[in-house]
Amino acid sequence: MSDPTSVAHSDQLLSEVSALPGLPGVYRYFDAEGGVLYVGKANNLKKRVSSYFQKNHGGTRIGHMVSKIVRMETTVVRSEAEALILENNLIKTLKPKYNILFRDDKSYPYLKITGTEAPKATNNADTKPGASVYARVAHYRGATEKKHHYFGPYPSAWAVKESILLLQKAFKLRTCEDTVFANRTRPCLLYQIKRCSGPCVGHISPDTYAHDVANAEAFLRGDTDEVLAQLQDRMMAHADKLEFEVAAELRNQMSALAKILHQQSVETTSDKDVDILAIKLQGGRACVNLAMVRGGRHLGDRPYFPVHIEDASAMLVKDATTVTVAEEMEIQVLEAFIAQHYIGMALPAVLVASQPISKALVDALCADSGTKLTVVQQPHDVRRIWLEMAQTNADIQLARLLAEEGSQQARTRALAEALDLLMANSPEGLDRLRIECFDISHTAGEATQASCVVFQHHKMQSAEYRRYKIEGITPGDDYAAMRQVLMRRYGKLAEAMRDAAAVGLNGGGTPRVSHLPDLVLVDGGKGQVSMAREVFVSLGLDLSLIIGVEKGEGRKVGLEDLVFADGREKVYLGRDSAALMLVAQIRDEAHRFAITGMRAQRAKVRVGGSKLEDIPGIGPKKRARLLQRFGGIRGVADAGAEDLATVEGISRELADEIYRALR
Repeated sequence: MSDPTSVAHSDQLLSEVSALPGLPGVYRYFDAEGGVLYVGKANNLKKRVSSYFQKNHGGTRIGHMVSKIVRMETTVVRSEAEALILENNLIKTLKPKYNILFRDDKSYPYLKITGTEAPKATNNADTKPGASVYARVAHYRGATEKKHHYFGPYPSAWAVKESILLLQKAFKLRTCEDTVFANRTRPCLLYQIKRCSGPCVGHISPDTYAHDVANAEAFLRGDTDEVLAQLQDRMMAHADKLEFEVAAELRNQMSALAKILHQQSVETTSDKDVDILAIKLQGGRACVNLAMVRGGRHLGDRPYFPVHIEDASAMLVKDATTVTVAEEMEIQVLEAFIAQHYIGMALPAVLVASQPISKALVDALCADSGTKLTVVQQPHDVRRIWLEMAQTNADIQLARLLAEEGSQQARTRALAEALDLLMANSPEGLDRLRIECFDISHTAGEATQASCVVFQHHKMQSAEYRRYKIEGITPGDDYAAMRQVLMRRYGKLAEAMRDAAAVGLNGGGTPRVSHLPDLVLVDGGKGQVSMAREVFVSLGLDLSLIIGVEKGEGRKVGLEDLVFADGREKVYLGRDSAALMLVAQIRDEAHRFAITGMRAQRAKVRVGGSKLEDIPGIGPKKRARLLQRFGGIRGVADAGAEDLATVEGISRELADEIYRALR
């Protein structure tokens, strides 16, 4: 019997393989539908690519992959480092099925200290310096500007907030927005609890505040000994001048900083910026745990879970003479993370890893960033402690993921069995089970929004969520809102399915169309299910897909009934049913997604439905004066017409227009 995965590749493809040069490069494999199967790199393109087509891979995963190849593209580069960078960029762009993929998450938070300007000369002694004179410390994500100073990245927003709190305790830097700063006439609560030096009301001079900012930045860089020495020198200098109150403030600052250093256990090693990476493989899943040390402080860690591990393992180039297959897989996953995470991103000075990293990858990272990277694989002293912590966290996070996935898969299976769905008979069918759930949200008919959330592959697919703005209905008519959203969601799909059926009857083949979900949940009982039934009947769709989630007695969670559109008796699954837990999870997510959209729309209608600059007669200068005077758009919206008219350049007629527009 012939190998089911064997396939006769076209003569053109085989001739392209035989004509490949023995040079470094990157290759891409495509299937019949144009989808990218795999992206790989090679020192010798001819030797590496030929190995896929010359060997008999049998019924393995790699055999299945090779059987699907109908087209190939290659790019020759000058070096292995260039090949690695190109391979990484293509993997992140094309997301091939047989490559290890990490979510491209570069949205790390940073701690930002704003740049400052010199105080402007003025003849008025009572005029306080502007906000631009006093640097502000803040949590930040996004593009950087040269005029500001950024520290990080941090593994989480919590780590940034903790660092800001430390800076407030030791250096009393301000965190308020510039508009709030400009409108303060007396110090805020942070000044009262000794977390701010009160620059907004002139309680500290620009020069003294600048010293505190410089010390804060040195602290964030890890130069703690230098900071303490400078504070001590300044304290002694003021004491010699008999300026004992200033000397006492500096003494208190030193005490606070020393206490922070003791509590945070800041290491006095030469390490300032270090990333620690640990890998754990188990049960066909992997976890790479990234721990961060910045300025000598251990800031915490963040786990990453790649996809396509099982498929990618088929492409593994094994070297059993040096390491086991499991160890080689760990190296491959770790190197995939390092390439996808660090290429195009600032590198730390030191990388501590639980597995050896190839010299080619390190060289590529250094060439890409223009900086030197030291990789340590068998650390000592404090680095060893950091790596052990990262490894422990990788073990814990992967165990948690496997437990959650096992629980979620059990819920999916329970629901499929409870509803007697065909996919309950196979793991592949359960993986494909797709559920779409709808909910309607509004406040007394205002800003009505419908949400659609998607569950597939045993988890919520947030990238496929959609919101629908409901218009042209009687305010508060949830049934009409449900009719509108279902028509908009499935109307075009039903039309495409009818066209496909017509083409098939005429013998012209069936064009590719999207498929209906396996279940359509609506948050509601008989009324909403009846409305959904009417829509599906008008569209010619299968009524057995529709299920309503009817609240039980007292609207208590766990007492819900399932209501069917095809005439079946409603079903109560039981308070402890795993199937009901999944239904409730999906229903609650639809409700959350709908209500957050409704609140945002309502806020826009009430406050920002018309932006200031969209109001006739409001230009950049008048807008800036209004925002500065009232501390932001909400303050402008809450102000009366009389108050608005007191702003320079705002006439009474224009004030009335602003008042109406923002309401």
